[in-house]
Amino acid sequence: MNKTSQEFEVIIKKCKDLFEAKMKDYGSAWRILRTSSLTDQIYIKASRIRSIEEKGKQKIDEGVVSEFIGMVNYSVIALIQLELGYDSDLDLSVERAVSLYEKHINIARSLMENKNHDYDEAWRNMRVSSLTDIILMKLFRLKQIEDNKGKTSVSEGVDANYMDIINYSIFALIKLDIG
Repeated sequence: MNKTSQEFEVIIKKCKDLFEAKMKDYGSAWRILRTSSLTDQIYIKASRIRSIEEKGKQKIDEGVVSEFIGMVNYSVIALIQLELGYDSDLDLSVERAVSLYEKHINIARSLMENKNHDYDEAWRNMRVSSLTDIILMKLFRLKQIEDNKGKTSVSEGVDANYMDIINYSIFALIKLDIG
């Protein structure tokens, strides 16, 4: 396993552990959310990160690491919602939710490995602030696709954008050295 794959695994374990712990605390209340609401939740997190990057300080104790982790987890939740639809089976078990989480994170991992091969790990030479900006761009794309009722003529769909957000967030967490 190469270095990026190993780092990816360390980050995903942290993200998945938090997802599972929150499932135990809150259950699957998130099942009520439409994907557009999840897009907006991710947008709030990305906007906060950019604000902290630009101001160089924060007033709330929670830092950017937790926001990037949140974007990973909300993106996985959005992919689950795309698969299952919102508000059906609100009592999703922890085990089933974790299984779905692993399914979608494995798809994102495979995408990362393929793109990482083709782009030769170009992300390693990027700034975290650039990763933040790309995530925000992906979110604006998502909002446009959602406003168009999911229809695109030549562009990737919403699922591809959520997977890219997962991978860019993980790259940022690797660069922030939380492993």
